[in-house]
Amino acid sequence: MRVLFDQGTPIPLRHHLPGHRISTAYEMGWSSIENGELLRRAENHGFEVLVTTDANLKYQQNLANRRIAIVILGATSWPPTSRPRIQRVVPNILNAIDNARFEGYIEIQVPYIR
Repeated sequence: MRVLFDQGTPIPLRHHLPGHRISTAYEMGWSSIENGELLRRAENHGFEVLVTTDANLKYQQNLANRRIAIVILGATSWPPTSRPRIQRVVPNILNAIDNARFEGYIEIQVPYIR
């Protein structure tokens, strides 16, 4: 699948998603646009899944009739030592991406690891 990482999504996660084409909002030049415009552009560029840490997206945007699925990661802080945190949730994220459906969202809980 073609996957877009929103601002705040940990970039090292891309190395754990084999078989998917990953781009970031920053790489696309979209790091400063609002969520509605981001979703529109992502859809128009053929992205199938948006991975974000913005839990409010589901309340701020009407996801009905969208041609992109949303995967929300339940953490906004990804310090350099967060590799174990990422690795712990990779199976859940892969499952969410592989089973993503348009017009909706999936939330992945990300446990805090000391």
